[in-house]
Amino acid sequence: MFKSLIVGLMFTSSLVPLAAQADRNQNREVRQQARIRQGVKSGEVTPAEAKRLRQGQRRVDRMQNRAEADGVVTDAEKMRLENAQDRQSTKIYNQKHDEQQRPKVEGQ
Repeated sequence: MFKSLIVGLMFTSSLVPLAAQADRNQNREVRQQARIRQGVKSGEVTPAEAKRLRQGQRRVDRMQNRAEADGVVTDAEKMRLENAQDRQSTKIYNQKHDEQQRPKVEGQ
C-alpha cells in the first residue's frame, strides 16, 4: 500500500513541470493568435499572411504534441519548442511591420 502511494506521488510530481511547461506554451500560443487576429483587424496583416502565420502556429502545436507524447519533455525538446515559438513571434512581428500598404478606410 505504502509503496504504491509513493510511486503514485512520484508519478504525479513528475507531471507538474510538464503541465507548467504546457501551460506556458499554451498561453504564449494564445497571445500569438491574438496578435495575428489584431493584425488582420487593423490591416497590418493580409488574409494570406495570416493563413501562413496560422500554419506556423499549427506546426508548433504538432511539435509540442510530439514532445509530450511520451509523457516527458526533455530539455532539448523544450529548447526546440521555445525556439520555434520565438521564430513564430518574429514572423508575426515582421508581417505586422512590413512595408505593405494598408487599405484605405473611408473616414480616415
